[in-house]
Amino acid sequence: EVQLVEPGAGFVLPGGVLTLSCAASGFTLSISTVTWARQAPGKGFEWVSAINSGGGSTYYADSMKGRFTISRDNDKNIVYLHMYSLKPEDTAVYYCVAAKTWGQGTQVTVSS
Repeated sequence: EVQLVEPGAGFVLPGGVLTLSCAASGFTLSISTVTWARQAPGKGFEWVSAINSGGGSTYYADSMKGRFTISRDNDKNIVYLHMYSLKPEDTAVYYCVAAKTWGQGTQVTVSS
């Protein structure tokens, strides 16, 4: 069974930092482009960031540039999303996506 797991749910204050991770079972994550997407309460899905299989190319939505960093450790089969200067509008369920598989999502809440 192919699964993606995203531990790292958290509640943070505005301006805080949080790192999400995406771990795979049932397939080799290191050969896949990995995407992060999110869904805020009452809104549709929003593309956040992506990283190619080798980690040499990264992409960000405009609102995340300079605040989010995507990285990967192919030896550990994990992809990370490092989030800085978090804002209340970053509150959402975050999903990693790879090989046409979605993780179960992890809740991030930014609030004072």
